[in-house]
Amino acid sequence: RDARLLMRHVLGLSAASLSADTGAAMTHEAAFATGIARRAAREPLSHITGTRMFWEHSFTVTRDVLDPRPETEVLVAEALNRGPFQSVLDLGTGSGCILLSLLAAWPDARGTGTDCSQAALSVAASNAQDLGLAARTDWHCGDWFEGIEDSFDLIVSNPPYLAAAEINDLEPEVREHEPRHALTPGRDGLGAYEAIAARALSQLRPGGWVMLEIGPTQSEVVCSILANAGFLVRGIIPDLDHRPRVIIAQ
Repeated sequence: RDARLLMRHVLGLSAASLSADTGAAMTHEAAFATGIARRAAREPLSHITGTRMFWEHSFTVTRDVLDPRPETEVLVAEALNRGPFQSVLDLGTGSGCILLSLLAAWPDARGTGTDCSQAALSVAASNAQDLGLAARTDWHCGDWFEGIEDSFDLIVSNPPYLAAAEINDLEPEVREHEPRHALTPGRDGLGAYEAIAARALSQLRPGGWVMLEIGPTQSEVVCSILANAGFLVRGIIPDLDHRPRVIIAQ
């Protein structure tokens, strides 16, 4: 599958075009061989092609952002089910895939994305431009709510949630190629949730919502963190593997 996707990328073909023209002579052999070698060395396919499909759109990705994953689409789906919302804050936005997927579906909404990495924000801003959403987005470089003074109807985040001890067990594609700060906050992996819960209530409009992606073993403790901060937990949404994946609170 990856070889076919690399061939499509090198030749600039759609899946249908590639299948319909299997007898055509191969061109760009050197570029294809280079792509295969990079993938065989466990570099993520998205870093070779520069793009990753997420929800309904193709997003530019680089080594500076977390590679969008299907599990995170659960968060987008749940937000769309409960929306539309007029204003959205995406904490640790990375490529901007969550925020931009929501804004594309809500033409009257405006969104703000924060990230501690200016390089990541540059990727997000580029994706916003490509999707025609730049006029409805703002980007802030800082830790979580740093520099954010507005209030919002919805706060979303896929924060780093791996414990520090889990990093060495990750696939090489993740461990060696994705930004460490987007994978783990250190220690037990809960630091990001504690930071978000401590400030989120003051940044929400009355009745506002928080939707957070979590690790599959973290639902109970993150629910407690949110409850202790004054939130009512409204649901725990499973992913397609039936693991707890998104916590909804208000």
